[in-house]
Amino acid sequence: MTTNDFVFTTVAGGGTVGITGTGFIGTALARRLRLAGDEVRGVDLRAHPDTTWADMGAVTTVGDITNADDMAAFCQGLDTVFHTAALVAESGDMDVFTSINVDGPVTVATAARNAGVRRFVHFSSVMVYGFDYPDGIDETGPTDGADNPYCITKIASEQAVLALHDPGVFDVFIIRPGDVYGPGSVPWVVRPFEAMQSGLWASIGADAKPLINHVFIDNLIDGIAVVLESGRSGEPFVITDQRRTTTTEFYGRLLAMAGIDEVPSVTADEALSFGLDPEAVRYLMRTGQYSADKVASLGYAPAIDLDEGMAITQAWLATRPGANLTD
Repeated sequence: MTTNDFVFTTVAGGGTVGITGTGFIGTALARRLRLAGDEVRGVDLRAHPDTTWADMGAVTTVGDITNADDMAAFCQGLDTVFHTAALVAESGDMDVFTSINVDGPVTVATAARNAGVRRFVHFSSVMVYGFDYPDGIDETGPTDGADNPYCITKIASEQAVLALHDPGVFDVFIIRPGDVYGPGSVPWVVRPFEAMQSGLWASIGADAKPLINHVFIDNLIDGIAVVLESGRSGEPFVITDQRRTTTTEFYGRLLAMAGIDEVPSVTADEALSFGLDPEAVRYLMRTGQYSADKVASLGYAPAIDLDEGMAITQAWLATRPGANLTD
């Protein structure tokens, strides 16, 4: 039995599942849940742009995660809620981040608890550790807002939803994904690939050997399934591919797909002098690896390695208009 087979019967345990956010992660999760036979409902601020959810037999509605009435209606009849909706950006207005990333999950979790939902799975992020964390940091390590709105609000969101945790009645699970890539990933696939094709890509700070703590989307869902099966609610779990990969290697694979042999190499200071967002540079200059030993102790192991994950991603990129990939 493969990990993916395992997930089809355990990721939600059957029943009716709600997913906030119909983007990259929400859609992949919905697809796997439908394969398991679960009824799936999704909600997002805007209507889904294509028929992807309908084609898989899932239902989507329009709703605001910060609106109590919208979420009360959405949560009726659900057994499990996966909260994937979030503002993911390097920088921006703190009030907007707080509204979406803190007030939003509290509104959804409160509505879910009031509606009798038994399990609430909150998607946090490894960015709760900030940028300058010890190599090998795990769930016992200190969090750090790093004066960054995304990091600060992800930390606050964990604390806020855990305040609603009621073991055996309303179980709150906290997932801290690494850098999630695969078909549809905007920050780790689409944006860099498009920048490469436009000649706007450079290798930043390669001498410092910064790392990308990637997790292929299917591996992430496998890890979530293991956590849910364990019943370990009320505590965070980091999920990555458990591989030490430099940004040079990771993005080098995308460059090869784009048929690019060489790009300029610049220091972090030079990147800043060219006008790049300082927070984006900080993201690219992380040099520590996060430990996923805790979820591994429950039986998780990434089923799809980097070679296979990149091959799947390349096949998806080839379907996009104007991709012009090389073999």
